[in-house]
Parts: sequence; structure tokens; C-alpha cells
Amino acid sequence: MRYDLVIFDNDGVLVDSEPVANTILAGYLTELGHPTSYEDSVRDYMGAAVHRVHDLVRERTGQRLPDGFDETLHARTFAAFARELAPVPGVEDVLAALTALTAHGAPYCLASSGSHERIRVGHRAAGLSRWFGDRIVFSAQDVGRGKPAPDLFLHAARTMGVPPARCVVVEDSPLGVQAARAAGMDVYGFTGMMPAERLAGATGHFADMKELPRLLELPV
Repeated sequence: MRYDLVIFDNDGVLVDSEPVANTILAGYLTELGHPTSYEDSVRDYMGAAVHRVHDLVRERTGQRLPDGFDETLHARTFAAFARELAPVPGVEDVLAALTALTAHGAPYCLASSGSHERIRVGHRAAGLSRWFGDRIVFSAQDVGRGKPAPDLFLHAARTMGVPPARCVVVEDSPLGVQAARAAGMDVYGFTGMMPAERLAGATGHFADMKELPRLLELPV
């Protein structure tokens, strides 16, 4: 394989959660008096930790979101995940190909802006739990700053014992691409939801998970 470690984003790359999550977030913000369309939510918040929602609302309106915002948002999102969530088509074939490369542990991990609870809820709903043990799951909760800061990707690489230059990130958001580049890593932008021009700076782009093994030079 071309790299020693593949670092996957979670939402929109492993689980097809972005349409669900952004619909819930846009609706909740609008309900609270901050009119937000689905397109607004994707543009402003896709790939970010929830603190970005608080920061942008306060910056734009001077108002704070109510106490309990995070808990209500998570409860609504998790309930929708249980009803609707599925894996991104083709991603399980990529994970199987990576797992087959070594008998000593899969050369991949996950680094997500979402909380550990969100990651686990999504994986159970989408049937991906078997691919991700605790030691290869990293959340923005684990570091001081989330994407677009490089901290999360650097933490994942350090924990996995791989130099950043030997890592590649698979991302679908502009914030994630920025974070990967800041970490000194190659990054492939998945354009399933986000057009390639919004993922400027990526090493390359792909629109279908079937294309990823070729980019990673995986034997299939």
C-alpha cells in the first residue's frame, strides 16, 4: 500500500449521516429563532464539532444557544440515526481490503469531530461496529482543538505510531481537508456530497468508494 496508515473521517465517509444530521441541525436552529436551511448547515457546520455551532451563532447574532442545546441536538440526531442510518456504499469493501493487508491489526483508524457516543451510535445503526475497536477510534473530545486544527489527526497518528508523512486522510469536508494538510498528511476528498472545488487543497478527489483502493494502491 502507498501509505502506512489510512485515517478515515466518520460522518459522510463511513456512515451516510450528513444528510440526516444536517437536516436535524438546520431544523433545530430554525426552531430556536436562527433560520438555517439544510444548505446553510452543510456549508457552515459539516465536518465540525458542535462547539462551532455555538461559536458561529454567537458571532453572527450576539446570542447564546440555550442550556441543553447539545443534549437535545444529540438526542434528536441519535433517534434519527436509529431509523435511517446506513454505511456509505462501498466502504465495507475498502475496510475489508485494508484488514486483509496485515495479521497484526488493521492499518487504518478513525478520527472524527463527533463525540465518542455519536460515533458508536452511528456505527451500531449502520452495522460498522465490527470494523472499529476502541483503540482505533479517535474523537475531537480527545484533543483541545477540533478540525480545522491538525491536533486530532496528529493525535491519531502519534497513538498509532505512524509519522504524519506516512498517513493519508479520507475526508468529505473543507474543515477536514484543511486539518489534514495542516498535519502534513495527504488527503483524498470524497465528493459524495461536497463538490471538489469546496475541497480545494486535497491531494486528489473521488466520487465513489470503489475508486479509493486505486488511489491508496490497495491490492483488490
